[in-house]
Parts: sequence; structure tokens; C-alpha cells
Amino acid sequence: MARDRKPSRHRARLVAAVAALAAGGTALALALTDIPAAAASPAKGHDVSSHQKNVDWPSTKAKGATFVYVKATESTNYVSPYFTEQYNGARAAGIIRGAYHFALPDKSSGATQAAYFVAHGGDWKADGWTLPPALDIEYNPYDRKHSCYGLSKARMVSWIKAFSAEVKRETGRRPVIYTTAHWWNTCTGSSTALASTHALWIARHESADAGSLPAGWSYWTFWQYDNSGGLPGDQNLFNGTTGQLKKFARGY
Repeated sequence: MARDRKPSRHRARLVAAVAALAAGGTALALALTDIPAAAASPAKGHDVSSHQKNVDWPSTKAKGATFVYVKATESTNYVSPYFTEQYNGARAAGIIRGAYHFALPDKSSGATQAAYFVAHGGDWKADGWTLPPALDIEYNPYDRKHSCYGLSKARMVSWIKAFSAEVKRETGRRPVIYTTAHWWNTCTGSSTALASTHALWIARHESADAGSLPAGWSYWTFWQYDNSGGLPGDQNLFNGTTGQLKKFARGY
């Protein structure tokens, strides 16, 4: 996810993305219930990791950020050294924030990684300022020969379910799932087992819309539409207004 990359034509893509929302009649998952979104004014946000280091949060807020996801952990042996500063800094600036975990399913069980994540920043509270924890699951960046981490499709689905169950047990919320349609359909065998209970954070760059969604989902909640732009890190939209975003953060 959030890595330092060269600048891109983010402004044109944002305009195209907003236009696509307005034209497409998309729907928002608030507590996984369809509610028509005010598509002409989607809330703008971003996601960051240690690559962004010391973020100027007041400036980021002034540029229009309403929410941010901050990388907290990876596997069970990494905590971002900038997590606390970024997470608390965003809140102090009036930005709704949440934490995400980068999954390495070949290293340990889903429940083990979920527990590590929650213990190191991935908690949730119904204060209207805290987004549900997020699971970042994508192609293996460390071993291209095992892009699905050496797990069968069935085992991958089981791993994600175990991660989700532990997050739900500890925080009261199901995690948002960040992925791409290609990864999901390839590595889970187009499983539809999680779509009805998990909000989708879809990654699709170089496009005017979010494109085909992973199997089972009929709408996205967050869309990462570019890997650089006006806000630090990756650029995102929420499929609804800022008011709806706050309701989603509170859990209803």
C-alpha cells in the first residue's frame, strides 16, 4: 500500500472518479446496509505508512483530507515506528482515522496476526473518529513465486475468516478488507463467503472507476484510486458523504 512513488495525474483521476460516482448511482455500505450515497460529494482521504514518516496533519486537513488509514503492523514481527505519531496526529487535526494490518498468511495463523494487530493499534471504539480495523491482503511482495503465500484457495478463505473472527471478538467490528479484484478472485477462488459481512476497500489505479469488484461484493466502501497525489501516501475516496463516513465509523 502506502509507499513513496513518483507523482501522477491524480487531479484528473479524482475529477473522473467523482464524475463516475455521480453517474453510476453507486451505493454505500453503512454497517453493510445499502444506503443511497450523495455521490457528487464523496469524502476524500488517504492512507499512510512509515514511508510518509512525519506527516504535517494540519496541512493535510487543510488540503481536504477527511479520513486516513494508518499502517500499524505486518505479520507478527513489525510495528510501524510512525504509527502512534501518525494515528494520534490525524485525530488531533480533526481527521477520522483507522489502522490497517498488512497480512502475511504464510507466516502465522489469521487469529495470531489479528491478535497482534489489535494489541498494537488495531483497536476500535464507537467515537465517530475511529474507522474499523482494516486487513490489507494482496499479492506477496516478498516472494513472487508464491504470490498467494503458498495457501490453497480454501485455506486462504479460512485464514481471512480466522483473522476476521478474532478482530470481531476483540473489537466488536469486522475488519474492512483491502484487496484487488484480481488477487481476490485468484487467491480465494472467487469466494463470496465474506462479502455480506465485510466492507470492501478496493484498490484500482489508472482508472476512472473502481471497475469489476471481487466476487460477492456489489459495492465498495473505500476506493484507493491512485498511489500518489495531493495528500500524503495513497489517494482514496469514501463512497458517501463525510456525514455518512462518521456514521460508518460509529458502526451504524
